[in-house]
Amino acid sequence: MDDITKEFLVESYENLDRLDRDLVALEKDPHAKDTLGSIFRTIHTLKGGSGFLGFGKLEAVAHVGENLLSKLRDGLLVINPEITSALLSTVDAVRAMLGEIEKTGQPGENDYSGLIELLTRLNDGKNADPIVAPTALPTPPCAAATVVVDVVETITKATLPAPTPTPATTPEAAMPPVAKPVVAPVAAAPVEPTASAEPTETRSSGVSDSTIRVDVGLLDKLMNLVGELVLARNQVLQFTSQRTDSAFLATSQRLNLITTELQGSVMKTRMQPIGNVWSKLPRVVRDLATACGKQVRIEMKGKETELDKTIIEAIKDPLTHIVRNSADHGIEKPDVRVARGKPEEGCLKMRAYHEGGQVNIEINDDGGGIDIERVKQKALQRGLLTNEHISRMSDHEALHLIFLPGFSTAEKITNVSGRGVGMDVVKTNIEKIGGTVDLQSQPGIGTTIKIKIPLTLAIIPALIVTSGGDRFAIPQVSLLELVRMEGEQARKQIEFIHGAPVYRLRGQLLPLVYLNRELKIGPESASGQDAINIVVLQADGHPFGLVVDEINDTEEIVVKPLGKQLKGVASFAGATIMGDGRVALILDVLGIAQGASVVGEVRDRSIMEAASQTRKAADPRQTLLLFDAGQGSRMAIPLSMVARLEEFPKSQVERSGDQEVVRYRGQILPLIRVSNHIPAVTAVSMESDPMQVVVYSEQGRSVGLVVGRINDIVQETITVKRHAHGNGIFGSVVIQEKVTDLLDVQSIIRAADPSFYPKTHASTAA
Repeated sequence: MDDITKEFLVESYENLDRLDRDLVALEKDPHAKDTLGSIFRTIHTLKGGSGFLGFGKLEAVAHVGENLLSKLRDGLLVINPEITSALLSTVDAVRAMLGEIEKTGQPGENDYSGLIELLTRLNDGKNADPIVAPTALPTPPCAAATVVVDVVETITKATLPAPTPTPATTPEAAMPPVAKPVVAPVAAAPVEPTASAEPTETRSSGVSDSTIRVDVGLLDKLMNLVGELVLARNQVLQFTSQRTDSAFLATSQRLNLITTELQGSVMKTRMQPIGNVWSKLPRVVRDLATACGKQVRIEMKGKETELDKTIIEAIKDPLTHIVRNSADHGIEKPDVRVARGKPEEGCLKMRAYHEGGQVNIEINDDGGGIDIERVKQKALQRGLLTNEHISRMSDHEALHLIFLPGFSTAEKITNVSGRGVGMDVVKTNIEKIGGTVDLQSQPGIGTTIKIKIPLTLAIIPALIVTSGGDRFAIPQVSLLELVRMEGEQARKQIEFIHGAPVYRLRGQLLPLVYLNRELKIGPESASGQDAINIVVLQADGHPFGLVVDEINDTEEIVVKPLGKQLKGVASFAGATIMGDGRVALILDVLGIAQGASVVGEVRDRSIMEAASQTRKAADPRQTLLLFDAGQGSRMAIPLSMVARLEEFPKSQVERSGDQEVVRYRGQILPLIRVSNHIPAVTAVSMESDPMQVVVYSEQGRSVGLVVGRINDIVQETITVKRHAHGNGIFGSVVIQEKVTDLLDVQSIIRAADPSFYPKTHASTAA
């Protein structure tokens, strides 16, 4: 039996029990319109559910009962004992069919044509005469308790005397066929159970007795109480660690086990399959495809994946919007798909699965994908970003522009799209519950949106750390590993690249974030200490190390929301109460990573801030990178022209023809020594190791500008004091009370590698 049928049975049994009470009450007060309306709605719901599930016989009985109730509700008929008995018989017949459905999956073979005829006659305003079916089917076990009023009289009239059986004939063979009448059920009367009639207790272990409906508010209260119990358990366990009484230790451990089991059980009561949300999406897709003249089918996998009810409610609207976007923007019209060699019908696939303590949801369409260049142009047209920002973006960053407020690629406003709202709200709502959204798209192939969300927001496992004298909780879902360095290792293993601390973990550079510095809560940890504790975390798929003073222990913590004064602080996701009664803040790993700028490729928050700044009035200040090109040269370039800052050991430098190159991120990066192209600048010595390089990228190509030393990044209001044309210099300005030359990056690159720019670009720049 599938879940839908089980839910139908549970609801129907509850409705039948209520119908028994309501019908008896209605007979006593025929003018109770509320009661009559409730009875009508219940029968109507029963009819609709049975029709949807394909139980035709059950639907037919409920339908004629609904017709009779409709006339009663409209005042065309007045309820009387005959009508009440007939409706009660309908309830009994429905209950019998539900019992058969529970046992076999079908309403059974019983014939209810007599009951249908009786209800029809009453509906026509005629009296109810006992009806005897001309043909007989075996009487169902449940029907033994429902017989006609005057059943004795009817059976007496219809039954023939049975002949005395002989050895050659059995009692069954001796009984003529006409002697087995089936009496149409009309009214309920107490009947002694027979051997063939199963008592009603046979359904005591059925589906209706295995479930119970509980108010959501009661569940929430129960969850809060369990949360308080977990806090009390943590306090007891902390107190236990200071005691040696074996009996007390055993009792506290048992309390720990019971609390853990109770917590898991209560959390399960709040878990719901994600299919509850998905069930409405096929209708959404169908209506939207019809409105847009498209053919779209939807495929779902993992509908049984369970989530906390609060998470289910939070993702309902974001999922609906993503599905609407996929059907509207993603999947093409049939003629376009055929022209591209695709089937006319587009496919929207949804998949949900558990992984690493989180739920992953993937929404994939086989549509046209996202045109990155079009996205960039729309961002420019709407004033969301400047040309400089967009020209330096990677394709992945450009895709995430669709999450900017006010962004839309629709050419015109419709009732589906074009208003520039939606995807930014989707991202915000997902991040509010501690989730992340990622986007991948291939032009002509399709688009995939991946959402990662926690299982629950109520009670989570966390790592407790201490920094600056305060304790903090880090959700374990973001935790990768713990690293501790002591003595000489602690002093030497921390390296610095352009002032940014990094740790080489198994050959990979791990950027470090000092929690004290980020939260401004105490002296910053330094590499000179005797021991360094690094909590290796992951934010948006990018690992980084969080340096803390102490690592304490792991605990199950109860998440408490922050007050409105702290909700805007990106570093915190909530608070919890520790075992000693003190409050500890829960760290928002993604917020800390973005605040420290260690999320390299997907700096969504930085993009948002840049977009916000672009909308404001032009700021006269500029952000500049200061460096020495060689001895006796102080230079600057706009930071917006810098893709990355790198250091390369001289041992990695190779030659390709007459060009110096290094292997860089799977490609060959040509190097240009700035000092070689600016007169009166002493060249950088080949012995300097490592070389400091400014990586410049444009139109998918990159080049490394070798400089003497990178000094600083500043924001200044600059005014060119002296103009210079050619020789790689734009002009001179005063920065930090020192004369600084502005480097003409494009002229330097053209002088060193004329093929770097296309001819049209070169002529324009010239």
